[in-house]
Amino acid sequence: MNSVSDWTLWRSFAAVAEHGSLSGAARALGVSQPTIGRHIEALEVGLGAKLFERSLAGFAPTELGLRAYEPVRQAAQALAEAELYAAGSSAVLEGAVRITASVVMSHYTLPPMLRRLRDEFPDIALEVVPTDSPENLLMREADIAVRMFRPTQLDLVTRKVGESPIVACAHESYVATHGVPATLDELRAHELLGFDRSEVLISAARALGFSLKRSDFAIRCDSQSALWEMAKAGLGIGFAQKTIINRTPGMVALDLPLAIPPLEVWLTSHRELYGARRIRVVYDRLAEMLSVWLRA
Repeated sequence: MNSVSDWTLWRSFAAVAEHGSLSGAARALGVSQPTIGRHIEALEVGLGAKLFERSLAGFAPTELGLRAYEPVRQAAQALAEAELYAAGSSAVLEGAVRITASVVMSHYTLPPMLRRLRDEFPDIALEVVPTDSPENLLMREADIAVRMFRPTQLDLVTRKVGESPIVACAHESYVATHGVPATLDELRAHELLGFDRSEVLISAARALGFSLKRSDFAIRCDSQSALWEMAKAGLGIGFAQKTIINRTPGMVALDLPLAIPPLEVWLTSHRELYGARRIRVVYDRLAEMLSVWLRA
């Protein structure tokens, strides 16, 4: 086969164009950096032209590289759609189902549900992707997504499974030592757990009419699961989903005048993938279990 007709080479080209480096492309594709380098070199030799300008800052597409990128990107999407059609046609109740959810939900909500799924469907392997970044269902980064917002992407099967209230909380050992704040002014005087670089909590508090600064947090960390573990250790007052607080021994939900909007919980799959029986049964069963969990 002519090297310039080899899709593997063009896939590497697109990854380098998107990430700006061989190392970034290698991480994205799960191959070695030298392999990506050989692919780019083979393409340029086959074309008799340069696709990238190399510099210490990385790889910048040449004029030819820029013109080539869009049709290659469209081809990648077309191939992904073809895979979706093929996967969605399967009626066999076996294989793998890839589920993505937030880090907190993956750690503290899904595990008992995954156990039930394994008990009920032992021939279906479960792949779990904990991430707070939305995964692209069209590009097969996941088969099913549990999202804390309403999806807007086209060609998705979506179902709102409930809402999860967000409240202030602390471990009973912290409450026994420091007491319970009754007002927002008293809350500020406590040991607060919050984000380091992210301003999500500060912006949310401002929207509720509560002035909060980064310096008000005695302990700062951008990992939500780490902050939850710190709250469980009695380090201070944090904010968490009430459904998780209620199921965690020793954790106490605090009654404060903060009307924090609840998180909406949505279950999502690509319409073509949902046609595959193994994905449909996991999707439907997961929706049932999440609904029960959120109502408790």
